[in-house]
Amino acid sequence: MKILYLEDDYDLSETIEEFLEEEGFIVTSVYNSDSALKQLFHNSFDLLILDVQVPGIDGFELLKELREADILTPAIFTTSRNSIEDLSTGYEVGADDYLKKPFELQELLFRIKALLKREYKVQNETIQIDTHITFNYNLQTLITHEKSLKLNNKESELLKILISHKNQCVTFDQIFEYVWGFDKEHNEASLRTYIKNLRKYIGKERIKSIKKQGYIFV
Repeated sequence: MKILYLEDDYDLSETIEEFLEEEGFIVTSVYNSDSALKQLFHNSFDLLILDVQVPGIDGFELLKELREADILTPAIFTTSRNSIEDLSTGYEVGADDYLKKPFELQELLFRIKALLKREYKVQNETIQIDTHITFNYNLQTLITHEKSLKLNNKESELLKILISHKNQCVTFDQIFEYVWGFDKEHNEASLRTYIKNLRKYIGKERIKSIKKQGYIFV
């Protein structure tokens, strides 16, 4: 699981980063909102951990902008701003959890695991791509204009990871790890074939290529 961690306290950031990496997470630490936005433009993440009082726009405004851009990556605020008004603001702008400083490392870990477990549990097997296209992940089926199209395993897994990181670049490495796994053969030619098929099914404009990086579902 990849985590973007925004915290301007360097000592705290280093402590949290080391702790989470020991727990098996891949952590990218940033210290201001501009760096956070740059990372989110070039990479996809499974979770955001955001301090509020940081250089640039604050964490509340940052998450608000992400949600308005339809970036729905789960987010946890970690902040010393702990009034009921701050708590309300945090959830109103789209936070999934709110952890008041100071906190125990294990409490942060419990919150992360609970959130990711909830996020990746399939609660609704049907995803509405637009008014004319739906995707049933469990059945690996696209329904377009009342016609049913069965996807193969790779096409289905590829579409799922792209949709789950909507409006974010999913890198080639992430795709190969998720769709093929590190222990199985894969190549860019086969990936391009699956992308071509998906574009034919749902529209070329929905899957954009990012040169030498990966793909974005829009």
